[in-house]
Formats: sequence, structure tokens, C-alpha cells
Amino acid sequence: MADSTLYIIAYDIPNDQRRSKIHKLLCGYGYWTQYSLFECWLTKRHLVELRAKLNQIVEPALDTVRLYRVCGACVEQAITFGSPQPREAITIIL
Repeated sequence: MADSTLYIIAYDIPNDQRRSKIHKLLCGYGYWTQYSLFECWLTKRHLVELRAKLNQIVEPALDTVRLYRVCGACVEQAITFGSPQPREAITIIL
């Protein structure tokens, strides 16, 4: 996915049911790396799609979901302790 960008997505959802829905949704877009944090390589289309789906689940008065765009140079300079650095997924089609 050469046209994708890394997004760090963090969330704070007090309701168990909504938190589970957010977690399941994000599992379809990236890697679960911390309890409430995902690393997602998203194309522009996938970003728009994900934001629309999040808007359907999130209760703005109670929940917080943050998407942080990580530039390519910053990804290469990531410092990680205890697990691999974030990297773009490689898809192999047989």
C-alpha cells in the first residue's frame, strides 16, 4: 500500500459495549498494539470510511477517539521498546 499513511488511533470509551464495537471495527483496519491503541495504515479512502463508521458508534459527550497522522520520516525514526516498530503490512496474493 504505497499510498497509505500510518495513523495511531487511541480511544477512551467508558461503555463496555461501545468500546467493544470500536475495538472490533479497528481490528479490521490495523494492529492492536496497546489496550486502547491501534496502528493503522490507511489510504485516503479507508480513512474516510473509518471516520464515518466511528461517527456512527461514538457518543461525543462521553467518548474520545483520537487519530494521529504519522509522517513517513517519523515512522522511520520511531523508537520502540519491547515490540517491533510500526511498519506497513505486506500483502501477498497467491
